Amino acid sequence: MPFVSVTLFAAALLGLAVLAVQGLSLRRHLRRRTASPTLTPPVSILKPLCGLDDRLAENLASFAALAYPEYEVLLGLRSADDAALGVAREAARRWPGRFRIVFQRGEPGHNPKVNQLVTLARAARHGVLVVSDSNVRVGPDYLAEIAAALEDEAVGLVTHPIAGVGEIGVGSVMDHLHLAGSIAPGVVAAKRLARRDIVVGKSMALRRRDLEALGGFEAVKDVLAEDYVMGVMVSQVLGKRVAVGPSPIQNVSERRTLSDFAARYRRWSVLQRQAVGPLVYSAQVVLNPILLAAAAAALARTPIALGLLAATCAAKTAIDGAAARALRKGGFPLRHLALVPVKDLVVGGAWLYGLARRDVAWRGTRLVVQRGTRIAPPPAAAALERAVAGDAA
Repeated sequence: MPFVSVTLFAAALLGLAVLAVQGLSLRRHLRRRTASPTLTPPVSILKPLCGLDDRLAENLASFAALAYPEYEVLLGLRSADDAALGVAREAARRWPGRFRIVFQRGEPGHNPKVNQLVTLARAARHGVLVVSDSNVRVGPDYLAEIAAALEDEAVGLVTHPIAGVGEIGVGSVMDHLHLAGSIAPGVVAAKRLARRDIVVGKSMALRRRDLEALGGFEAVKDVLAEDYVMGVMVSQVLGKRVAVGPSPIQNVSERRTLSDFAARYRRWSVLQRQAVGPLVYSAQVVLNPILLAAAAAALARTPIALGLLAATCAAKTAIDGAAARALRKGGFPLRHLALVPVKDLVVGGAWLYGLARRDVAWRGTRLVVQRGTRIAPPPAAAALERAVAGDAA
């Protein structure tokens, strides 16, 4: 077998070992007992809406049933033309005093989500702010867990691991497999094993005074990975740390296509590369052992190499399945787990895309992502797109 193939298979084995350790760390984290807060400060939940997410009405309903004494949910809309307005109005009618609709005022930066958060934070009444995406569903103890974590003044921000639910389309299945096998274990292991804070923007909670010390949401108005950057700022600016909640939140996705999944992770790969830099980003390929083993088998073209590729696929599928069973009741059926190798190859293609590209399409806009995920104005993105098209011609 060629030396390069042997080296790639060795890297794949290392990757499987790392992923197994991450999965073990996740399971231990999820077994932690949920602490009860001694104080329950009132909370404002900031929920930017953009179009009709899958099961949006039911997602919002989960926030009406939280076991917490005083909180409000602010539903942010960019304009009255947003398709989510009808669902938002129904929630405000059904739970008056709990839900409020807030329309965006002004456009301070290039990040559309952060533009909404700036307005929502100004409209919020309370001293604890929770950012929650519109496709998120939570359990009744969600705010109690946050309040308990924030009783420690050394904690500047609280985030949560994610479990996907509701998948029907192949893209949604792959998305939830990746959340279970890579994203949630990676976030927890980075915290527990490497003491590194990684913030998941689908659930971010912090005190208003800490947000103001960071410069408000305006401080991240021109970066695309505002969650990652805020996690870094909590340490560097506040001298505090990020806490990871003990219970996973649910990411609801039903009918995403394979194309949707690939586009999402191409965008995510560009953000990752610009957030962590080229060296760390390149090293992350070890966390995709199926990609490494597939490349090794393609170079070797021997029965032994194909056998090692099959063994790598089986091991990675088993690791992902174990992580999923820890995150969500019952894990995934075998027909979904069979997609793990295909999913990892698609993610591998997105990783290669992130090595070469700096532009992303997000919410209908082409953006250039610079170092630290800073966003270049749309005209610069258009110029880059024309240059790329010219090179291709």
